[in-house]
Amino acid sequence: MKIIRVDEQTANQLAPLVSDFRVTLQGFRGIVSKPDLKAAKEEIADFLKAGFPVFAALDGGEPAGYVVCRLEGGCLWVEQLYVCGDRRRNGIASALFDKAEELAREMGEETVFNYVHPNNDAVISFLRSKGYTVLNLIEIRKSYSGEKLCRTIDVNGHSFDY
Repeated sequence: MKIIRVDEQTANQLAPLVSDFRVTLQGFRGIVSKPDLKAAKEEIADFLKAGFPVFAALDGGEPAGYVVCRLEGGCLWVEQLYVCGDRRRNGIASALFDKAEELAREMGEETVFNYVHPNNDAVISFLRSKGYTVLNLIEIRKSYSGEKLCRTIDVNGHSFDY
């Protein structure tokens, strides 16, 4: 496996993975969607244009996973971390996340901040295994018209629909 920094020349190779990531996220919300390669290519181009560090894990020369980082106010945020389903549990996510942590250390930071969907048990378990246990913030919004909320989450005595 090889970790590379994604640039304009290698960006389109990630489109199927970014598209799968979006389908997976929608699934956490109970929404069935189809891969959209055009939108994925645009999303990667937008990340690169904004200066977000993007890294891909190549396995046998093919992209097996990727991580998108965002630098903001001296903090490094992992915006997206995704590994192809058939290549999971082989150290790819760890190698990509290690790259994000390396970037944070180069910035003089001790930690990486992570956006995680509350239904993404696999990533939550992954982050906990890496020592990430501090809940940093909660994002709260009104429900969308027609949205079906199927869970509640309790945080510090407060119940939230999800």
